[in-house]
Amino acid sequence: MKRITRRGFIFGSAAMSMMGRRGAAFAQGAGGGRLLLVGTQTAATSKGIYAYSFDAATGELKQRGLATEADNPTFLAVAPNGKTLLVANELDNYEGKSSGAVSTYTLDRATARLTKVNEVASLGGGTCHVAFDDTGRSAFAANYGGGSAASFSVGADGRLSSDVSFFQYSGHGPDPKRQAGPHAHRVTVSPDNRFLLVNDLGLDVIHIYRLDAATAKLTPSDPAVWRSNPGAGPRALQFHPDGRFAYCLTEMTSSVVVLRWDAQHGALETVQEVVIRPPEFQGTTAGSEIVIDREARFVYAADRFDDIIATFAISAKDGKLTLLNRVSCGGKVPRHIALDPSGRWLLVANQASDNIAVLSRDSRTGQLKEAGKSFPLSKPQCLVFA
Repeated sequence: MKRITRRGFIFGSAAMSMMGRRGAAFAQGAGGGRLLLVGTQTAATSKGIYAYSFDAATGELKQRGLATEADNPTFLAVAPNGKTLLVANELDNYEGKSSGAVSTYTLDRATARLTKVNEVASLGGGTCHVAFDDTGRSAFAANYGGGSAASFSVGADGRLSSDVSFFQYSGHGPDPKRQAGPHAHRVTVSPDNRFLLVNDLGLDVIHIYRLDAATAKLTPSDPAVWRSNPGAGPRALQFHPDGRFAYCLTEMTSSVVVLRWDAQHGALETVQEVVIRPPEFQGTTAGSEIVIDREARFVYAADRFDDIIATFAISAKDGKLTLLNRVSCGGKVPRHIALDPSGRWLLVANQASDNIAVLSRDSRTGQLKEAGKSFPLSKPQCLVFA
């Protein structure tokens, strides 16, 4: 495998912990604390995926060591059964072809070690995001550099099939540098497990597919896309737990777009757009990740280069957002964020400052404290409570 140097900006995809859907039942690690797995960029000194124990009482992280060596494991997803880990290997060249890879591992919680099951080509370079469906029998990958998306069937033992569906996108957006071609950045399954949505930063759209969960087969929906404002660069997506709304984070305009979701027809409608970056900030910013708390009262969005986390309150009536505050991310270039299962802490993977920041959170007001704890790790990319 050939490791890659990322695309001008050092970007990638991320998502909130799978614990948001399934609660904290699978998070307890042997020896106490919640088990946290961290994917990294391995072009520097990191070797792969690292395991930590997280103390929800104190916000302390204790490293349990290297869970497994892996090439550029920049995004991780845990299967619904809590036993299988899906990994995006963000490569430009895999087995001599212009492709990244997708791999699966079984997790031994007692030792916090991962054992590889298998690995397959993602069929596109720069694989930056992966996801399971709710049954755990289907898996999906977004290829940033390749501008494509693929689905795979998952066996009972966690083994990935070759691709079941593959979609190569074409075209460009208005920004000749950042949007010269398609850039798939996120694969998100709808709350009812009937649709897959693919955020495409390069084309300013979210592609929408109907999902046959039994086979992992995808077919274009009607309408087949939702379109953002030109040059927005839709990057990340999170559904509201009630399934009526979704929240799209744009990378290039650093904003959150509130979307109404029509679950019957698989369609998105724009409701509101709010800006993350402070009005006084001068320079380029780039939205990276968005999460929703378990009670669906607050949204947190990370923005790079101004290096802040923005907190929004969610209206229970119409899903709209109200900005509450912005705080420092506790480092530089926040690539990914995750709420711990207790809801007391927000963890931030700060790529450029080589640290994981832990910010305390008031679950009643949603407010984050400016000063947090910091734990060193080279090029952290993804935080998953397993």
